[in-house]
Amino acid sequence: MSLPSDVALLLIDVQQGLDEPRWGARNNPDAERRIADLLAAWRAAKRPVIHVQHLSTEPNSPLRPDRPGHVFKVEATPIEGEPVFQKNVNSAFIGTDLETHLRDRGIDSLVIAGITTDHCVSSTTRMAGNLGFTVTVVEDATATFDRVGPDGAHYSADVMHRAALASLHGEFATVRSTRDVLADA
Repeated sequence: MSLPSDVALLLIDVQQGLDEPRWGARNNPDAERRIADLLAAWRAAKRPVIHVQHLSTEPNSPLRPDRPGHVFKVEATPIEGEPVFQKNVNSAFIGTDLETHLRDRGIDSLVIAGITTDHCVSSTTRMAGNLGFTVTVVEDATATFDRVGPDGAHYSADVMHRAALASLHGEFATVRSTRDVLADA
């Protein structure tokens, strides 16, 4: 499965505030390394790279624009010419010009990586699929945290991650590893 030459790498919420202990246990500790691998390959090939930054409106969020946690992690810091779309909801398509940006440039394929698998990555992927984009989600370049269900049941980060990816695969996106994506890039 070869990727088109203009496929955009869409990096979602790779921000320092998501390292805070308040989020709980996280899966996939190598996600940022895989994100850096993808980013290096996209930059070397001069393919489009797009960053998404969550600017929370929640009073106690480390991702508020007035807090240091809103800053990108070093592995995913944008460079000159790479657009940044700022959002304050889960989907990168809501309240931003992301769709217009992609359509104006003839980009119809996305490779998505970032944090968290079951929230912003999933919401953005679902919308992208519904808008007609061809989407690949990179399973080892995404991560999430433990969750507690409404009934009090505990779900590990790995279970949440795998369930979110299973829900996306074949319906809204194709889920692949960094190694497989880079082999076809």
